[in-house]
Amino acid sequence: MESISINLILLPLAIFFIRIIDVSLGTIRIIFINRGVKVVSALLGFVEILVWLFAVTQIIQNLNSPIHYIAYAAGFGMGNFVGVSIEKKLSYGHRIITIITQIDSTKLIESFKRLKYGVTVIRGEGKNGPVKIIFSIVKKNQVARAIEAIKQFNPNAFYTMEDIKMVREDVYEGENKKTKLSAIGRAFFQKRK
Repeated sequence: MESISINLILLPLAIFFIRIIDVSLGTIRIIFINRGVKVVSALLGFVEILVWLFAVTQIIQNLNSPIHYIAYAAGFGMGNFVGVSIEKKLSYGHRIITIITQIDSTKLIESFKRLKYGVTVIRGEGKNGPVKIIFSIVKKNQVARAIEAIKQFNPNAFYTMEDIKMVREDVYEGENKKTKLSAIGRAFFQKRK
């Protein structure tokens, strides 16, 4: 009876949670690879594969048990969900926001400058006439605030966002010491490439 409960309940649960850990680590590892952080990526990859090997070993030892397959697949799906959720909470990195607007964008530009976002404005020609194209680099944890400003001052503006691999940290005006120290810490790890 005890071996049945271990084989049908505890082992599938272990596989499920192990897959969540391994897939979440993989998602975060890819984020660090995209940012060029080699040491952290390598360490995460090492742990990820160790955890994955344990899960696969359990599947191979229980090839005739569909519940183990289901636990493996469900853990993979949930691991993706958890990994993306962790990535959003980390708010690591920067995004470039491109805003295209036909109406006067003076208040939006002033708002971005007040929020200490760098702003570059280019005049352009759109489908319906002259437009302004506004580029701004924003830290990921400040994207929501930037979108609020867009909606407040130019609610019909078209905007897109893209992740940026690297930004020179001194582009931000008025950074406090804590931010500069964390930038120095990141620079230390990036110089080890």
